[in-house]
Amino acid sequence: MALLLADLFLSARRPHAVGFREASVQSIFYIGVAVGFGVVFGSIAGWDYGAEYFAGWVVEKSLSVDNLFVFVIIMSTFAVPVEHQHKVLTFGIIGALVLRVIFIVLGAALLAAFSFMFLVFGLMLIATAVQLFRHRDEDPSVEDNALVRFARRHLPFTEDYEGGRLFTRQGARRVATPLFLVVLTIGSTDILFALDSIPAVFGVTEEPFIVFTANAFALLGLRALYFLVTGLLDRLVYLSTGLSLILAFIGVKLVLHFGHLQNDAVPEIATSTSLAVIILVLLITTIASLLKVREDPAARAHAGTLRSRPPDDPAGA
Repeated sequence: MALLLADLFLSARRPHAVGFREASVQSIFYIGVAVGFGVVFGSIAGWDYGAEYFAGWVVEKSLSVDNLFVFVIIMSTFAVPVEHQHKVLTFGIIGALVLRVIFIVLGAALLAAFSFMFLVFGLMLIATAVQLFRHRDEDPSVEDNALVRFARRHLPFTEDYEGGRLFTRQGARRVATPLFLVVLTIGSTDILFALDSIPAVFGVTEEPFIVFTANAFALLGLRALYFLVTGLLDRLVYLSTGLSLILAFIGVKLVLHFGHLQNDAVPEIATSTSLAVIILVLLITTIASLLKVREDPAARAHAGTLRSRPPDDPAGA
């Protein structure tokens, strides 16, 4: 947690875009920190818990990359100047952390009080996986966002970014800037991703501490990862497919766990098996993506969406 806050503080003190090489170095460093914590944690708490942490962290990191793809799309849609993107990212990361803490507390309480929530979470993930797979070659549209539509109808906006402020004055009237709309869009996106990521991580561990640390370390270095993802945007063409398979697998794991609670004859999927399957899917996804791009340089990645887009909608192109 302290590392995450320190990363956010340093990002705020260095409000500039990170180059691809610098982003790569920082991302490797933060991944090394997360892995180092997992090794120490596993050595102290036992490797059953250690495997749960690594499985949760890998799932959350993967979902964070997809989240960043959506951030890139939002930034491009609103044509956010590079010098203001750090502010949006800071708001987005803080929002993601706060929302995930809230959902972790709620999720842990629900699972402790009602065993059928394992079934509910499992079915939610399977439904999300099916929709994501169906629309894996599409991008989400900002116009689908109810908050954005409401804000545009009821709030006055300036035409430019006004030096990166969220609000400014035009005469005696206080008006919002486009950056406020971007932050609003990012915040609502954080809610949707928290609704998917928390059930997903609870699918590999029921320990709130592990759920929280897996999320915190997944969010660590997200600003650097954003600029790295921007450089890799056209290469991870099968990321949505891989994530849909992972979410479906975890959903089935949760359903089986609920069944096991009702009847010991129902099999469960071990955490070590979950970790192996998740890593294997990500490896295959990455290798297949790179081979696809080499074979078809025009291929580009899509964040995937849970809603169908009309064929003539640019967001679905």
